[in-house]
Amino acid sequence: MASEAVVVHSGGCHCRRVRWQVEAAASVVAWICNCSDCSMRGNTHFIVPAARFNLQAGAEEFITTYTFGTHTAKHTFCKVCGITSFYSPRSNPDGVAVTVACVDPGTLKHVEYRKFDGRNWEDFFKHSDISQFSKEKAEAAE
Repeated sequence: MASEAVVVHSGGCHCRRVRWQVEAAASVVAWICNCSDCSMRGNTHFIVPAARFNLQAGAEEFITTYTFGTHTAKHTFCKVCGITSFYSPRSNPDGVAVTVACVDPGTLKHVEYRKFDGRNWEDFFKHSDISQFSKEKAEAAE
């Protein structure tokens, strides 16, 4: 999957006030996290470098943010419909976590699902490669 060409995915929230585009492969690795927030929301997301995420003009006014615990993760959601279509994850503060279900149909060809043990965050993170998903490919290979 790492050698796959980058495509532009579009997506956003339910009411379409928060829209974005993200550059990523057509095949992605998505994380199913069991932390208290992700498990309650049913959020499954893939991670990209922040530079590959572009929020549509005007969307900012409809976004609000929730934090808890270490306050590193910035759980953004639409003020109107409540959908979290993307957020800044604790595991990758230099990246953006994009909710798979919020990507418009047609550009995602394959999703590999992996589990992230957010209930045991520190221990799992130490042994996970998740931090590499917000790095550019050349940077991650170093």
